Amino acid sequence: MIQAYAAEAAGAELKSFSYDPGPLGQDEVEVEVESCGICHSDLSMLDNEWGITQYPFVAGHEAVGVIRALGSHVSDRHLGQRVGVGWYARSCLTCEQCLSGDHNLCSQTQATIVGHFGGFGDRVRCQSTWAIPLPPELDAATAGPLFCGGITVFNPLVQFDIRPTHRVGVVGVGGLGHLALQFMAAWGCEVTAFSSNPDKTDELKSLGADHVVNSRDPEALKAVAGSLDFILSTVNVSLDWTAYIQALRPKGRLHFVGVVLEPVPVNVFGLLDRQKTLSGSPLGSPATVAQMLRFAAHHSIAPITQAFPFSQVNEALAHLRRGQARYRLILTH
Repeated sequence: MIQAYAAEAAGAELKSFSYDPGPLGQDEVEVEVESCGICHSDLSMLDNEWGITQYPFVAGHEAVGVIRALGSHVSDRHLGQRVGVGWYARSCLTCEQCLSGDHNLCSQTQATIVGHFGGFGDRVRCQSTWAIPLPPELDAATAGPLFCGGITVFNPLVQFDIRPTHRVGVVGVGGLGHLALQFMAAWGCEVTAFSSNPDKTDELKSLGADHVVNSRDPEALKAVAGSLDFILSTVNVSLDWTAYIQALRPKGRLHFVGVVLEPVPVNVFGLLDRQKTLSGSPLGSPATVAQMLRFAAHHSIAPITQAFPFSQVNEALAHLRRGQARYRLILTH
């Protein structure tokens, strides 16, 4: 039996929950969870904001732990290996996307917390392909958020061939944005942070921002018009997207990784005139996750975290609801 914390209904308190996971799949591993990050997506799923949650619901898709059991066909992982399990628990491995290395774009992906019990427990299971080995240079106690927040902001750097000569911007410096600043600075880019809190300027510069723009000041937004090659939006609220499109240089890209639930109004002429692009992306493939981890280890990039014991999971979720996370929350056994 696996011991976990589960909610029985939308928005309900998480309570102790045990379940029998059944026989281990031939291509699966079972991971003993040492720590698990809490992502805003866990809250969205808990509250059924996306209409896809199944109850009882066990959240947790930023789990780090040690492999304790291997399926009979697993040869790419070994017992005792420390790995991370992120948003994806499975992909088909045979479709065009998987065979091209874009496993995260597979139409048959199984999310770790959608119709599947996640990492808020003592063990979690996934396809061995998606159990990504953790470099020893990274701290297992705090690395969990890299497997969701980290890869979410790193993947676009790879997908869109962002170069050290590019001038880039990050909209929203929270759980995703504080990692994006670190990655982009280490990538060699000139980085602009868009923040609604000018009091954070020194902190944002310490994370890698070369410039900080007050996103609540229309004049400040106008002042950066035509200056950026790439803007990464990490927020989940609607903003004046026209102003950010205008901040792009010719052939610039405004890219979404934050889940904005409202439609994004766009003046198409504002895209056509200077060949600008709007886009979005999910997390990365197993190979890109591994690349991200190596890059983070080499450049000493890590999430800034606050830790709670698993027994205080509801207090931790309440902390996140109140917007008090700085910048990612971790549950530990």
